[in-house]
Amino acid sequence: MHDDAPDLTTTPVTEDLLRGHLDVERTAHGLLPHRLPAWARRQLPDEQFAMVEAQPSGVRLAFRTRATVVELDTLPTKRAYLGLPASADGVYDLVVDGRLTAQTGVPGGNLRVIDMSTGSAELQPGPPGTARFTGLPPHDKQVEIWLPHNETTELIALRTDAPVLPGSDTGRRRWLHHGSSISHGSNAAGPTTTWPALAAAAGGVELTNLGFGGSALLDPFTARTMRDAPADLISVKIGINVVNADAMRLRAFGPAVHGFLDTIREGHPTTPLLVVSPLLCPVQEDTPGPLAPDLSSGTLRFKATGDPAERAAGRLTLTVIRDVLARIVSDRAGDDPNLHHLDGRLLYGSADYEEFPLPDEIHPDPAGHRRIAANFARHAFGPGGAFSG
Repeated sequence: MHDDAPDLTTTPVTEDLLRGHLDVERTAHGLLPHRLPAWARRQLPDEQFAMVEAQPSGVRLAFRTRATVVELDTLPTKRAYLGLPASADGVYDLVVDGRLTAQTGVPGGNLRVIDMSTGSAELQPGPPGTARFTGLPPHDKQVEIWLPHNETTELIALRTDAPVLPGSDTGRRRWLHHGSSISHGSNAAGPTTTWPALAAAAGGVELTNLGFGGSALLDPFTARTMRDAPADLISVKIGINVVNADAMRLRAFGPAVHGFLDTIREGHPTTPLLVVSPLLCPVQEDTPGPLAPDLSSGTLRFKATGDPAERAAGRLTLTVIRDVLARIVSDRAGDDPNLHHLDGRLLYGSADYEEFPLPDEIHPDPAGHRRIAANFARHAFGPGGAFSG
């Protein structure tokens, strides 16, 4: 970290500087944003879930200032997979008056080393660091610092060479989205280029991203959180994690979807609600889970380990789930005209797969995120879309 310079003023990092979060936790180092409230986090004492929930996908600091220098001290917690090369440092995106202006990273920090074969993890402590941005224009401006979507980030101190005021209300519609690791941002180049962030920018809306890697499993606490969160637009991308984890059979899946939607509707009875079925994923289209890591190539890839013959016994695949979701939305739409369905293959289908194949068989690359975002913006925010108007 940089020592305070005479021309830099420290501003405490408080919750009123944050956007895209639903809770904050005071730690020994500073402020830790969360994307689920504390009561919800307590209902699933699972280490992997705790890690992805605390990774601040879509969370950003927002403030007005004339500063030309901005420094943010943080303690990141990074992740590495045992036996694989370390991942690159997470990216901090600086957005000035709506335009991506600079990017940087914070070296050091804690490191969580994950053994994919057992699911266990070891935490190796490390020091805080500083994200530093210089050369900002000297006029009054709206500044956002989007935190790394794939690193838990404790916020310690904000320093600038001009006073800071909390960002003003943009007046834009609030979009609340829930999904899996693709919505979380796996393999995206940075926090403003996850597909939900790109789609939010294209649609001119404020994003709250409840994409949780491996954890879009129709959890009741997620539905209750969405019920209680402010939102003008809501979308839920359902299915891929249910198949990946082999978490349900057909008998349980349909009622679980109904229950999830019922709970959201308790708090948002007429809000546009878009149900998005799975994107194309060839390894799971017609093969049930569970999904297993495959390190045989020296890079992390995934393979489905289920038996396609067991579909007749209720084992789920993406093809089965798409049919169920389309039927559920159709059945409910007569009483709920603001409920909509979008086939995920319209966001990423066979032609997109040919152009932008999935590097690990599950997650898109940065160009794939851009394609998904463009398709979502067209189908959801465009004329006739669920979020048009």
